Amino acid sequence: MSGENQQVDASRTPDAAPTPVPVPVRPAAPAERPSRVRRLAVPALYLAGAVAAFGYVGAVDPNEPGHYPVCPLFRLTGVLCPGCGGLRSAHAFAHGDLVTAFGANALAVVGYFVFAGFMALWLVRAYRGGPTPKFVLRPRYWWPIGALALVFVIVRNLSFGSALAP
Repeated sequence: MSGENQQVDASRTPDAAPTPVPVPVRPAAPAERPSRVRRLAVPALYLAGAVAAFGYVGAVDPNEPGHYPVCPLFRLTGVLCPGCGGLRSAHAFAHGDLVTAFGANALAVVGYFVFAGFMALWLVRAYRGGPTPKFVLRPRYWWPIGALALVFVIVRNLSFGSALAP
C-alpha cells in the first residue's frame, strides 16, 4: 500500500454499532375537537368589536365637527379619497338609512355587506366545527377590484360624479 487512501467499510467491521430495534409506537389518540363555545369565541369577539365600532359611530355623529379628524388627503389637496365619507356612511348605516349611507360612501356600504357575509359564514362554520374561512382571491380578481376602486375615486371627484361624493 504505497500511499493510497484506503476506505474502511464500517458495516463490515466487528466494532460497528448494532442497528437499533424499532420501539412500537402507540397510535395517537384522536384529537379532541374544541367545544362549540371555544370555536365561536374568536368570531364572536370580532363581531363584538365591529358592533361596538358601529355603535360608537352611530352614537357620535360625524356630521358635527370636532368629533373625528378630517381626512388628511382632503385637507391638503381637496381630493376625496376612497374612504372619505366612510364615517358618515357608517353613521347612517347604523341608523338603518341605507340611501344616505350609500350616498356618503357607496364603496364603504359594499364593504359592510361583504364583512357581514364573511362574518355570517365564519359563525356558521365555527358553529358546525368547520374550517375558518379565508378571504383569498387570485390576482386576476384583485386587479378588477382595484380598478373599480380607482374608477370610484376618479368619478366621485369629477363634476358629473357628484352623487358619489359625500
